[in-house]
Amino acid sequence: MTVLPNDGLSLAAEFPSATHDQWQRLVEGVLRKAGKEVSAETAEDALSTPLESGLTTRPLYTARDEAPDPGFPGFAPFVRGGRPEGNTVQGWDVRQRHTTAVGDAVLADLENGVTSLWLAVGPQAIPVGSLAQALDGVLLDLAPVVLDAGQEVEPAARELLRLYEERGVAKEAARGNLGADPLGHEARTGEESPFAPVVPLARLCAEEYPGLRALTVDALPYHEAGGSAAQELGASLATGVAYLRELTEAGLSVEQACAQLEFRYAATADQFLTIAKLRAARRLWARVAEVCGAPTAGAQVQHAVTSPVMMSRRDPWVNMLRTTVATLAAGVGGADSVTVLPFDHALGLPDAFARRIARNTSTILVEESHLARVIDPAGGSWYVERLTDELAHAGWEFFQWIEGLGGQAAALRSGRLGAALADTWAARSAELAKRREPITGVSEFPNLAERLVEREPAPEPPPGGLPRVRRDEAFETLRARSDAHLAATGTRPRVYLATIGPAAAHTARTSFVSNLFQAGGIEPVTEGTFEESGATEACLCSSDALYAEQAAAVAGNLKSAGARQVFLAGRPGQYEDVDAYVFAGCDAVAVLSATLDRMGAS
Repeated sequence: MTVLPNDGLSLAAEFPSATHDQWQRLVEGVLRKAGKEVSAETAEDALSTPLESGLTTRPLYTARDEAPDPGFPGFAPFVRGGRPEGNTVQGWDVRQRHTTAVGDAVLADLENGVTSLWLAVGPQAIPVGSLAQALDGVLLDLAPVVLDAGQEVEPAARELLRLYEERGVAKEAARGNLGADPLGHEARTGEESPFAPVVPLARLCAEEYPGLRALTVDALPYHEAGGSAAQELGASLATGVAYLRELTEAGLSVEQACAQLEFRYAATADQFLTIAKLRAARRLWARVAEVCGAPTAGAQVQHAVTSPVMMSRRDPWVNMLRTTVATLAAGVGGADSVTVLPFDHALGLPDAFARRIARNTSTILVEESHLARVIDPAGGSWYVERLTDELAHAGWEFFQWIEGLGGQAAALRSGRLGAALADTWAARSAELAKRREPITGVSEFPNLAERLVEREPAPEPPPGGLPRVRRDEAFETLRARSDAHLAATGTRPRVYLATIGPAAAHTARTSFVSNLFQAGGIEPVTEGTFEESGATEACLCSSDALYAEQAAAVAGNLKSAGARQVFLAGRPGQYEDVDAYVFAGCDAVAVLSATLDRMGAS
């Protein structure tokens, strides 16, 4: 927070201090003018925004919104960062993911700003035997390597260690993560993975490779299954605790076990929630380490990945904006490493341009915006500190729930964890369907004339395990039905917009309805008559006053002209010959799906 100079000049000295009660009464007056009768005490609630897991964002935060002392960077509870210097020296680690050994993409990334590699290894990615090819020309003493090998973690790790030895990399110079994550693999595939092969790898790293970690606690499977930020935190804690138990039972000390873990979280375009999540994650893990008797070993190492759930397939260029905000939030939140998914990630294998934009996102934020020069820049914000505290409590509660089920493995295998994540996603899906959580280019401002971006298909993810959801999936299904209708008939499904009165009376609702129907791949027609439009359904657009005078008559004329269904843009009323109403907050997916059904677009 800003500290004003003590120069004897107070610019606010002539003004009386405003109180919270005064602000509430002013809000009450504004809401009353808008037609909402609320008391001063409940005015804040009327302006609050509910989040997942029972959290709420309030309209105003002041010094009254107390939160626990976050401490200092590099010291418990590590809320403000795991290292005293934060990322101020060189910025955060720019980590790029690779799923194929073909081509020169790895070297191109490293030569243009990427500082570490995240390699997917396995039958559907880089074969273990091709790891040397994928790392050909890479200076392994300079570029950390992080593996993601699933069931093949042991042979992949041994192959990487062999490459270090073969290329003369000193053991103390090797950096990265061998990527063992048995519970994460089980969450992805439904296949149980034994922990026994991980123990010797962890012991080897602890004793001989100080810069290598053996395990990753990957929270992405829970995020990608539709989980909330609090559920992501709780599941990661439960997984980390399970690994601590296994490692300490195998003879490692708590300090050694903690040093073998790296945590991976999703960074979304909700910047404040992402910032608070990363800060809360460090606080929670510090508490775990403290309870385990190693308070100084609780500095969580974090790898943030821009959310795959938020990436859209239609108008994928908007993904650049989403990943930029997510990267900003990850950096401000104190992530040690950040992976920016290319904007075409949801379409298949990224091309060179998409990879360049992805790595340059971090470069611009670090080198031009200088985000890394300030440690924990959000620290001290009453809102961020309060949100961090509330999210930490919600995450800890979910962690306790998992532990009450017998731990992470038991929660996964019983189906209880998956059911909890599915419930959260169902509630969020309802908000997406009603466009209360808008998706630019998909549910808002869609472009039916856009040329679809094509990419080589990416390897199929392993079957089984928790589902992988996307925000755009319901609307993508609708658009695919429209595309199929276009391919079969030469035209898209159409709806005629019957405007009533002057432009000033109908423009707002005409724009609203055009956006709504195009989100489902239905082309709005405003020119000519209904008979000339080629549409089978129509929608009235005007003001409430003109509806009262003319809606029934216009709807009747449309029915006489052959309209099988007549919509009205506005709140439901009693108008003759009007079959349905579309309005802000209606279930757009249900309306559009039923409309496509009637139009024969299957």
